[in-house]
Amino acid sequence: MQVRDAMTRSVVTVGPDTPAKYAAEVMAERGFAALPVVDGDGAVIGIVAEADVLRDRLPQDPRLHLIRESETRTTPHLLVRGVMTSPARTVPLTADIADVARLFVDARLRSVPVVDGARLAGIVSRRDLLRTLVRPDDDIRRDLLRLVESYTQDPDRWSVTVADGVATVRRVGRAPLDTDATADPGILQRAVTSLARTVPGVIDVRVEDPAEDPAEDPAVDAPR
Repeated sequence: MQVRDAMTRSVVTVGPDTPAKYAAEVMAERGFAALPVVDGDGAVIGIVAEADVLRDRLPQDPRLHLIRESETRTTPHLLVRGVMTSPARTVPLTADIADVARLFVDARLRSVPVVDGARLAGIVSRRDLLRTLVRPDDDIRRDLLRLVESYTQDPDRWSVTVADGVATVRRVGRAPLDTDATADPGILQRAVTSLARTVPGVIDVRVEDPAEDPAEDPAVDAPR
């Protein structure tokens, strides 16, 4: 599954000359952890996060500290360009969401901008990835069955069940001998497995073939 299938396409952005206070207001009111910073052409040039606008912007209350801040405390940067992280870490539209999930965990990120070339295409967050895990099993089953039938060109020959995101795909009828896509059971199994892994919400997949069960194989003689 690619990032383009999970990302949020409507993105609130700021420019480098946007007041840092405005960026803070947007994040506070909209519940965003960070905002992409873009130039006039829509290219991502940085990212401003909650921590960036909090840093050095809250002076100490002198009533609560024995050692007070210096009287010559430096005025914090007032524009986004002075607080943003640049360059920003981004991911392409075609990135595997498994790799993005690993990035979130390893780098402790909550979201990253998604780019098409250099231009901003969307943003993907931990919550976006979580949404793919909670898709209804019936929706997952419907999408997977449609993909399998389209690939094999054999409607009504497949059974798909999904339980808690785990998909089981089983061929319930013999395919025509002249169908290239189903000529080799091994190739077919690998192809269907790969297809299943592209469906949002699938966390694991098993592909079964009636040949695995001699009792259902018409080539096996019945007991005499």
